[in-house]
Amino acid sequence: MTVRLHWFLPTGGDGRTLVDRHAYASNAFSSSKTSDAAGSSASTGAARKVRGIRTPDIDYLTQIAKAAERLGFEAVLTPTGTWCEDAWLTTMALAQHTERLKFLVAFRPGLISPTLAAQMAATYQRVTRGRLLLNVVTGGDSSEQRRFGDHLDHDRRYARTDEFLSVVRGVWRGQPYDFDGTHYQVEGGLSALPPDPVPPVFFGGSSKAAGPVAARHADVYLTWGEPPAQVKEKIDWIRALAEEEGRTVRFGIRLHTISRDSSAEAWSAANRLLDDLDSGTVAAAQAALGRSESVGQQRMLALHGGNLPRALGSARAGGTPTELEIYPNLWAGVGLVRGGAGTALVGSHAEVADRIEEYHALGIEHFVLSGYPHLEEAYWFGEGVIPELAARGLLERADTGSGAPILVAGGR
Repeated sequence: MTVRLHWFLPTGGDGRTLVDRHAYASNAFSSSKTSDAAGSSASTGAARKVRGIRTPDIDYLTQIAKAAERLGFEAVLTPTGTWCEDAWLTTMALAQHTERLKFLVAFRPGLISPTLAAQMAATYQRVTRGRLLLNVVTGGDSSEQRRFGDHLDHDRRYARTDEFLSVVRGVWRGQPYDFDGTHYQVEGGLSALPPDPVPPVFFGGSSKAAGPVAARHADVYLTWGEPPAQVKEKIDWIRALAEEEGRTVRFGIRLHTISRDSSAEAWSAANRLLDDLDSGTVAAAQAALGRSESVGQQRMLALHGGNLPRALGSARAGGTPTELEIYPNLWAGVGLVRGGAGTALVGSHAEVADRIEEYHALGIEHFVLSGYPHLEEAYWFGEGVIPELAARGLLERADTGSGAPILVAGGR
């Protein structure tokens, strides 16, 4: 099993800061949310000007997509939510500017017809020649769901996702498909030209309601970056549920990265990400995130250990924010203000590779990564960590003839 690497498209905005890109732009909402791999990404803070903001226009996103392709990432995750661009439309545009890069498109199953989603995916595969991966985001926050007209509660949303994916897979068989469920009734559902290949479904969720849905439908179960022991518990849980369904599921993890030539440089960069934060901004973010129904989000919040004020003081004093290092090289600082994926791998290129190898040994195959800013951090990781992983036999690199490295099958 080789390591498979993916990057992230910041379609809600990017920059050299963890402060919400939208907090300075609008007082209309008390919090802002986007959703990516296996859940939601939220930041909340006082409406104030923050530095280092980058607009997610097509030119900037194209730079990131081309960098990810050049550096050897297999795909880029594109989020879904209130404050980001539509993932389907954005990635289709970016597909015209790239050649090999795949797009892990996040979408919410309750907002469109499952038969239409099946047709969209099939069309996407034909137009891009097979470059679609699907990230199904059930949604962990009722207030965010209501913005899209969805009023189901947490557990019923997962029940609807279960039916949705049953219909999608049924329609993809290429024969008329009937379905009579609580949330969907379909008569003769059909994708006249099924997708080729069928796009894999990435799915996450830490609640009791999410587990059986993952076991029945996920090709790749995604978890956020918790310490290895907790990740192993999730893997064992989903693997056992999948076995009861007669299925096997692969596993992935969603993390940020801060990788540098030395450990000291990496931790210095992590420190700088905390410079824009104050106790009020953090408190507002934590209060908003604490209202989330997402079990995974509550697990992320629990990683902080209640040391937020001292951690911020340490950062301003120029010290390493070690209070937020919850496992060697695993830093919970991102989660002070960002919902969803709230942890980062921080360290030298070799140290970050060590942690990836450790997660890989547990059964993690897909690593969905990101960093601030996404363009520069892609290069730090691609030129620093990827050679380390290749040297360890976890992946291989090949030259395309144009100087652009790509990942190829191989390794252990």
